[in-house]
Formats: sequence, structure tokens, C-alpha cells
Amino acid sequence: MVQVRQGAYDCDVLVIGGGIVGLSTAYAITRAAPGTRVTVLEKEPGPARHQTGRNSGVIHSGIYYRPGSLKARYAVRGAAEMVKFCAEYGIAHAVTGKLIVATEREELPRLHALVQRGRENGIPVRELGPTQIAEYEPEVRGLAAIHVGSTGVCDYVGVARQLAHASGAEIRYGARVVRVDRRPERGVAVLTASGEIVRARVLVNCAGLYCDEVARLTGDEPGVRIVPFRGEYYELARPELVRGLVYPVPDPAFPFLGVHLTRGIDGGVHIGPNAVPALAREGYDWGVVRPRELAGTVAWPGSWSIARQHWRYGAGELRRSLSKEAFLKAVRRLLPAAEAGDLVRAPAGVRAQAVLRDGTLVDDFLIREGTRAVHVLNAPSPAATASLPIGREVGRRVLDLLGSL
Repeated sequence: MVQVRQGAYDCDVLVIGGGIVGLSTAYAITRAAPGTRVTVLEKEPGPARHQTGRNSGVIHSGIYYRPGSLKARYAVRGAAEMVKFCAEYGIAHAVTGKLIVATEREELPRLHALVQRGRENGIPVRELGPTQIAEYEPEVRGLAAIHVGSTGVCDYVGVARQLAHASGAEIRYGARVVRVDRRPERGVAVLTASGEIVRARVLVNCAGLYCDEVARLTGDEPGVRIVPFRGEYYELARPELVRGLVYPVPDPAFPFLGVHLTRGIDGGVHIGPNAVPALAREGYDWGVVRPRELAGTVAWPGSWSIARQHWRYGAGELRRSLSKEAFLKAVRRLLPAAEAGDLVRAPAGVRAQAVLRDGTLVDDFLIREGTRAVHVLNAPSPAATASLPIGREVGRRVLDLLGSL
């Protein structure tokens, strides 16, 4: 058993997870309370190796999210702050705007609902007809669309590196946490796989794909399980077909945005992602299977509930995963000129989706506190966009905990 010795702290705050949320939290704490000693433990050899570094690179506007939710408030605020942060530190970024395009008549009511939601969230949107769509994207076809001007793209890995540097925190890479000993009257001690012990006054869990497991190591029951969903991407061989960002109208029953077209800061165009169950928390292709992790997912009652409720949706996503032709069909709804040869496989990502016992997909950011601990238990997209406000909120809670000790 790792034990905490009173008065023998290596740091004031120990952050587990070196993705953009963990690093933003470290940055927020040291800016709000200079002199606070912060250590970040990251199991990979560098920052942002998972959700942060394997997404579309989009700075989301916040248009999709329920008014008043953390996602809505933090995405709208975070988008503006992210652009400012990138400009201040010379990180590649661009505010490109995006189109959300309805290609079927039954999508029109959902598109109009998004217009209303955008306005409620304080986001300027412009409604477009077919001719106006062509003015923005000559190769895109649709019945109607909305243009969201505040959407952009950036280099989130570059943002994470800058947050790590600017925070002044001690960042320890290759430090996988295997045990946590929390003593309410003393503090928290963490043992890494290399045998290193780090003692802190307060622990912050920003472990992403493993956040529920870290919570349980700490002794807190998270009440959710992370169910990993892989998002698969293609690169467009003819990037000239797409000028900016083009999205379908999403299904409001799911937190996934559908197969979309994203011109990145490097000029390439990513197509995707779909959303299929991953067979491991870092299951970036069908060949990666971790029996213990898969068994944990299967044993969670919420996983079976999802399968029963949404099997038709899941079957469509699975078909697009296994069939390039099916994936192309989804792309051609937006981009009729796309051909099979235009789709080149690109690296996949995995979404850490928190699921309740009854199968409910947690649809907002979820932050919970325990004794001497703060846990970030649901922070998928748009968490990268919202990372600066999320970091401040977690940091505020951490400093309140420190002040109460």
C-alpha cells in the first residue's frame, strides 16, 4: 500500500492526464494562484496523444448544444478564447466558418431548430438556399444550409504543448498511474508503473479514456462508465473539392455529428468520423482488442441498453466502418463529386463517452468532486474547443478544496 506522510508533499496539486483538459487545468491553477506547485502525470511519452491529437481540429461554435448547458456556455466562450490564445502564441489556426447542410426534406425541421438554438446560444447564423450554398462550396449540394461564421480550425497539439510550457507545471511523461492512496486527513499518494511515488494535497483526474478507472482507484464511484467509440477518418485525395468545413444535420438523439468534411490548417481535407464501438479504450482499429477492457464495457448494463435502443443507428455506423462504398455513399450526400479513389484511409480517434447505468449517453461535460479530488468524467468533443473554460472551472474547484484544508 502506498502511504501518504503528512507534510511530505511533492506538490500541491497532482493532475493525472496530459491531454488538453489536464494541461489547461494546470495552466488555470498556476495563473489563478501563482506559487501553487502543480505536477502532471501523463502515461504517454508526450502530450495530447489521444483525444486531443486525434480529432478533426475544429474550433466548434457551440451551436449544437442545449442552451445553458456547460457544453454550450464553454464552447461559445472557449471558441473565442482559443482563437485569441492561438494568435497570442503563434499557433496555427484559422476562423473559416462552416456550413451545416440539409440534403433531405425531413432534415429541414432539425436545421431550423439549429438556427433557433444557435441564436439562443448567442451565435450568429445565416440561413442559405441551394444557390447560396454553392457560393460558399461549389461542389456541395443541399436543399438548405446554415452558415456559422465563428467556427474554425487549429493545431490542438500545439495548443497543448504551449499550455504545458506556460503553466510552469512539472510534466512527467511515461508516468502511468497504477495505484492511488487517499487519506482524507493527510493527502493523496500515487504510484506509477515505474515505481515512482508522488504525494499531493489534492488530485485532479483528467485521464480521459481512463477517467472512470482513475476515479475508482481514488476510492470514488463515478456512477458512469467510459464506453469507447472509435471515429474513423479518410483523407480527401482531391482537397480542392472542399473550401472549408461542411457538416450534415446531426441527429439530436446522439452526441455524434455525423460524417463531415473538414479542411484543416495543413490544407488537407479530413472526412469523418463515423462512430463504432471500440474493442479497447485505445482501440484505433479493429485489430486492437484488450479483453479486460472489453469485458468491462460488456459488463456495464448501460452498454446493453445502448445496443437495444440504438441498434439500427449502430448497424449503419458499422456498415460504414466495414465498407468503403457505404462510407462513400454518406460522403456523396454532401459532396456528389467524390469518388472511391478520393478516399484515403487516415488515423482514427476514440471518443471517451460516459454512459449511465441505464444506457443514457451523458450529453454534457461532467465534473464531480470527492475528498481531496476533482474528477472530469465526461469531456469528449467539444472539450478541446472548451478546454480553457473547463480548465478554469476545474481549477476553481481545486483551489476551493485547497483553501478548505
